[in-house]
Amino acid sequence: MSDENAPWLIAGLGNPGPEYAMNRHNVGFMVADLLARRMGAKFKRATKGQAQVVEGRIGPPGPANRRVILAKPMSFMNVSGGPVTALRDFYKVPVSHIVAVHDELDIDYGVLRLKLGGGDNGHNGLKSITKAMGPDYHRVRFGIGRPPGRMQVADFVLKDFSSGERKELDYFVDRAADAVEALVTEGLERAQSSYNS
Repeated sequence: MSDENAPWLIAGLGNPGPEYAMNRHNVGFMVADLLARRMGAKFKRATKGQAQVVEGRIGPPGPANRRVILAKPMSFMNVSGGPVTALRDFYKVPVSHIVAVHDELDIDYGVLRLKLGGGDNGHNGLKSITKAMGPDYHRVRFGIGRPPGRMQVADFVLKDFSSGERKELDYFVDRAADAVEALVTEGLERAQSSYNS
């Protein structure tokens, strides 16, 4: 199978369990859930790897329509690499067709940045994926801003979005899902020109 026709693996990063559901660190799960709803599908437990998975298609009918596997690793954020690698191998996805959707401290709240490769910027989910398969996968980085005052980063990312942030959260998650779809169907450069604010 050529890379062009290979499926895409979109991994929304987060932590499993209801106590983490609205944490800033779980915005990748929120985007994956919205993409699944757009496909009219529900996540199910994967047979290979510790993740919940939805298989479907993204894009208009015709050549831009892409087969995708949406995944939410159920292994906790800092060991996301194992489930993502298992899914990559099971579905035979080239690294160039892997997208990690994750929270990003160094970007203002709600701002998106799409890129290919690069460092992990201290993000434990990315660190784990990069250790497992190298850095050459796509990232959709969802800005959550820096912690206020002297709050520790670990405390900040594991707190729920504030009531002020929640007013705009649905809009920003919707925009991030649009950006993922654009990346998969139109390519990185066109998606960046539309969504990198």
